[in-house]
Amino acid sequence: MASTPPHWSLFTATTGNNRHTRHQQQPNHRQWLPPPAPRSLSSPSPVSLSNRKKLPTFSPLLTPNSSPPLSSDFSGRRSTRFVSKMHFNRPKTTTSTRHTPAAEDALHSLTAFSGADDETTFQSLISTFEPTLRGSDDYTFLLRELGNRGECDKALLLYHFAVQRERRKNEQGKLASAMIGTLGRLGKVSIAKTVFESALSGGYGNTVYAFSALISAYGRSGLHEEAITVFDSMKSYGLRPNLVTYNAVIDACGKGGMEFSKVAEFFDEMERNGVQPDRITFNSLLGVCSRGGLWEVARSLFDEMANRKIEQDVFSYNTLLDAICKGGQMDLSFDILAQMRGNRITPNVVTYSTVIDGFAKAGRFVEALSLFDEMRHLCIALDRVSYNALLSIYTKAGRDEEALDVLREMASVGIKKDVVTYNALLGGYGKRGRYVEVKSVFDEMKRERVLPNLLTYSTLIDVYSKGDLYREAMEVFREFKSVGLRGDVVLYSALIDALCKSGLVGSAVSLIDEMTKEGISPNVVTYNSIIDAFGRSATMESRDGSLSTLTGTEENRVIEIFEQLTTESSNRKKKECEEGVNELFSMLEVIRKMHQLDIKPNVVTFSAILNACSRCNSFEDASVLLEELRVFDNQLYGVVHGLLMGRRENVWLQARSLFDKLKEMDGSTASAFYNALTDMLWHFGQKRGAQLVALEGRSRQVWENVWSTSCLDLHLMASGAARAMVHAWLLNIRSIVFEGHELPKVMSILTGWGKHSKVVGDGALRPAVEALLRGMNAPFYLSKCNMGRFTSSSSVVASWLRESATLELLTLHDHLTTKANTTMRSRDQQGQDSLKLQPLLL
Repeated sequence: MASTPPHWSLFTATTGNNRHTRHQQQPNHRQWLPPPAPRSLSSPSPVSLSNRKKLPTFSPLLTPNSSPPLSSDFSGRRSTRFVSKMHFNRPKTTTSTRHTPAAEDALHSLTAFSGADDETTFQSLISTFEPTLRGSDDYTFLLRELGNRGECDKALLLYHFAVQRERRKNEQGKLASAMIGTLGRLGKVSIAKTVFESALSGGYGNTVYAFSALISAYGRSGLHEEAITVFDSMKSYGLRPNLVTYNAVIDACGKGGMEFSKVAEFFDEMERNGVQPDRITFNSLLGVCSRGGLWEVARSLFDEMANRKIEQDVFSYNTLLDAICKGGQMDLSFDILAQMRGNRITPNVVTYSTVIDGFAKAGRFVEALSLFDEMRHLCIALDRVSYNALLSIYTKAGRDEEALDVLREMASVGIKKDVVTYNALLGGYGKRGRYVEVKSVFDEMKRERVLPNLLTYSTLIDVYSKGDLYREAMEVFREFKSVGLRGDVVLYSALIDALCKSGLVGSAVSLIDEMTKEGISPNVVTYNSIIDAFGRSATMESRDGSLSTLTGTEENRVIEIFEQLTTESSNRKKKECEEGVNELFSMLEVIRKMHQLDIKPNVVTFSAILNACSRCNSFEDASVLLEELRVFDNQLYGVVHGLLMGRRENVWLQARSLFDKLKEMDGSTASAFYNALTDMLWHFGQKRGAQLVALEGRSRQVWENVWSTSCLDLHLMASGAARAMVHAWLLNIRSIVFEGHELPKVMSILTGWGKHSKVVGDGALRPAVEALLRGMNAPFYLSKCNMGRFTSSSSVVASWLRESATLELLTLHDHLTTKANTTMRSRDQQGQDSLKLQPLLL
């Protein structure tokens, strides 16, 4: 273990480590920035949700005839974030609106001219308007409008014509700034650089506005390093950056992916130099937060705008919502929407698309569909992004008819299926194992000449690999390489996950080494697959297996992996490695590698570590793994270690705080953590603690429809949580019996028999529950027509529950307890306590 390891929190946002510092003096006046994230699980002050109205039920899609027309502004957009940058519904401002009517006439003629390749003829056309045009104001207007129409060549010809006839340097400088800005918006950054350098050498480019325009041009193309270089060079020309310049460089750094702490240094500098930020400054900073999911920082920035009396517009709210959704704070998004309406700012299509996408990614489809219904009610036309999100929801939820309705409606309003549409279909069908439809959609995509992108191939490889269709995955990979695309972390993570689920963990580790050599950094998802595999299987291949010594190109290595996976899938019986493998050592090595690469773990990482603890042969081995939790998150370690050591009363308040934060996760992630924690506690004899955690999960609806008087459904539970829940359910039934209430005629416990299990390893759930029931002589027996259902008549169950020995059988105890627990409660008192569980259980 490192002596002073970094501490990461499961639930708090961080901005990463600074690599460069613009000034040695650390700023201390940014009071709107929160302090560094505490090394604990304490949550920020909760935001009241009491005023949130219940959303309406989602109604069927409108028919094509009744659908509101699609806004042309969004007919071709694929990204919610990209659309939001258009400042939709926001008054458009320009540097100059002082053009003359003659400029309008000239614009009409220039756009109608079709011979731009004929420079002489084009200049002759311009010359006919020259006497009526009023200097740089009219020419600047024409340059911008030609750029807005995509007429780059005409704009350049007009620029050269105008700058040659203008003799005043300051007017030439205005033209140069306008031309550079136009080229930047068109993505022609290399030409913009040439215009800038020409203006500089001509003596009219030495202006703050020309430098600012070039910085903005670089920023629009994601070239933030080049933008910073231009910004720093201004000083050598005796120029002082103004508000426009600082806004341009802050925006450029944000679009270039620079971490927030570095971008904020430009904000500090502008305030030191007496330049006051405006709405554009804060909106750009909010954009940086949205890209990184820094929702807490975004809220602080948003509040600071109000403190400074800076008006917040729809773009400000949309960007804040984007950060909140990326940070997983979906309930908070409702409050922001309510705040928008309270401030008379109307949510637009970008607003809804952002929040809907957030709910969809969190698996909260009901809320997402309700928001779609709200859009319809408000007559907000869906754009391409909205339709694709809706399509993704329906395909993932298995609602194929509604998905087809969406496709038909898209066609009726003139929106063609794009690569995002097809990716949504592939992912949705693939998640449900509909491989025939997956192939059909991919074939249609190619027939329609929609080029697959990297995500398309990554999705297909992931879908086929999870379905053990490794030969199909291999063919997709061959095609992927043939079109010249380069793999990314998503594709490699899919391959690594497939290897891990097939027990080939050594090959997966070697593939991580391979992707690193290719310059692709693994992320937390990549490592989670390996950590989870180490915790799940005791019969994995050796890390020194054949694949870790493969030679040749990257393509050949991956093909060999698929070939071995194909062989493995036809013979699923794994042989144990004769040399053995030290799972604990290997897992620790992987975790420490995450430390070295500064990869921040998430709740899935911790669930995998807890699962591994449940499979340790000794408490000492589990303690070594738990110590890694201390490195990652000290408070999380305190809760888990306290429950394991029987200090339940001391840590339960902190545990509830942890469970509060888990509520913000999607359902599958939260249930996996509850399953892992209860399994570990049960494994080491802390059965009462396991039961309390399981009951906490039930009360927070982690497992839906788990419990009724007649039936206990354990389908989505791991064996530890399930067995603890059986005890709690039977205690609750016992309370009902002793109160004199009648039970339903048939009592059932559902486990499933493993065929469609959603939790890895739950094929063992039915025998574990069966052994538990037999051990207590509980009168439940396997149903003849359902091998995953235990049933009994209410009269038999009631008779058994009335027996004096039954209470002792149902009351769980911890193997380890603190001195306070053992002295304060006798076993009889604990039995009486179980009778008091009824308010919690009902």
